[in-house]
Amino acid sequence: MTPATDTSIAGIRSVPAQRKGQVPRFSSPKLPSWNAVQKIYRGAYRVAQVTNGALVARFEAAAAERLRVRHCVAVSSCTSGLMLTMKALGLKGEVIMPSFTAFATGMAALWTGLKPVYADCNPDTWNIDPLDAAKRVNRKTCAILGVHLYGNPCDVEGLSSIASMSRIKLIFDAAHAFGSTHLGQPIGSFGDAEVFSLSPTNLLTAGEGGLVTTNDSSLAARLTAARNYGDLGAYDPILQGMNARMPEFNAAMGIAGLDAVDAKVQRHNRIASKYTRLLTGTPGVSFQTVKRGDISTYKDYSVVIDDDRFGMSRNQLVESLMARGIETRKYFYPPLHMQRLLGSHHTHDQPGLPFTEKTSGGILSLPIYHKLPVSAVRTVSRAIKTQSRHPEH
Repeated sequence: MTPATDTSIAGIRSVPAQRKGQVPRFSSPKLPSWNAVQKIYRGAYRVAQVTNGALVARFEAAAAERLRVRHCVAVSSCTSGLMLTMKALGLKGEVIMPSFTAFATGMAALWTGLKPVYADCNPDTWNIDPLDAAKRVNRKTCAILGVHLYGNPCDVEGLSSIASMSRIKLIFDAAHAFGSTHLGQPIGSFGDAEVFSLSPTNLLTAGEGGLVTTNDSSLAARLTAARNYGDLGAYDPILQGMNARMPEFNAAMGIAGLDAVDAKVQRHNRIASKYTRLLTGTPGVSFQTVKRGDISTYKDYSVVIDDDRFGMSRNQLVESLMARGIETRKYFYPPLHMQRLLGSHHTHDQPGLPFTEKTSGGILSLPIYHKLPVSAVRTVSRAIKTQSRHPEH
C-alpha cells in the first residue's frame, strides 16, 4: 500500500506525512467546511429564526432517515437528551448502568432523581455485561442504560431480553456511536431510545448538541415538549421539561457534516487496525473486542495495560509518553463507583465489579482522529513498545 492511500480516505483530504520528530496531539476535530455551513445557515439567519426552526427539523429528518428510525429529536446535548428521555419515560427508582463509562451517564440519572446501580463490564468488549446486569434487577429497577463504549455496539439482544422479561425500559447512551452498526443495522433504532452526542470530538459534530432517536411516537412527542420546558405550544406544559433546544446554527453544522460520517468511520477503523497490528504481541497490552458483524466508530481507541506483564504501571507509561510529547487520556478512569459523587450511591453489599476495576485501572486512550497520519500511529506504537520492560522474545 502506498503512503498516499494509507493516509487518505475518499471524502477526506489527504494528510501530509508527519515531519521527523513531530508528535501527534491527542485530538483534532474535523469540522464541516465553513462555506457549507454558511450556505445552509444563511436563510435561517436572514429571517431571524435562530433556534428550533426549519433547520432543526431538516436535521432531525435527515438523521432519522440515515439511522432507519421513525423519530429523531434534536436537543442541546447528549446529557440533556438522557435526562429528558428518562423524564419523558416517567422512570422512578433504580437504573442499571455500567460503571465503566463517562460520568455524564451517571449524572443524567442523578438529575432525574434516579439511583444508579452499577453493573460490571464484559472483559472483552468492555461494554455492560448483560449477565451481570440481570443479577442486579430487582423490584425497584425501572430501566437499563447501556453504553456503546467508544462506539462499540452493546450486546443489544442480551440487554433487550432482560428488559423484556423484567418489563423495564431499555435506553442506550450512544454518545460515541453515530456511524456504528450492529449486524448491519445503524445504531439508533434499538431499545426504547438511543441518545447521541454531537460534541466536537464525535464523528458527527454540531459544535454541541445531541439527538434522541426512537420508534415510539408517543415518546417522541413528549421529548419534543420536554426540550421546550414541557410545552408543545399552548403555554401549558404537559410534563416537567427544560430549555434543551438546539440552535439553528448547530443544526446547520450537523447537516453539513452528515455526508462525511462514513469516510470518518472508515478512517478511524483503519487507524485502529494499524494500532492493533503494531501493538499486538506487546506483553501486557490488550485490546477491545468488536464483535463480528458490528462496526465501531472508534471515537476513541484504547488499550489496557497490565502492570506486571508490561513492566510498568499505566500511570508511569502515561508520564513517559508525555515526556516524549505524546498526549494520552484515561477514558474512563476512575469508574463511576469509585468517584466521590457517583460512588456515594454504590453500596458495598452489592456484587463486586472486578472486570470494571481491572479494565479501568489499566485503560490508556491513544490519539485518534481523521487527520492523524500513519507515521504518527507508528510513533505512538513504537514509544509504547519500547517502554515495555518485558520485550517480545
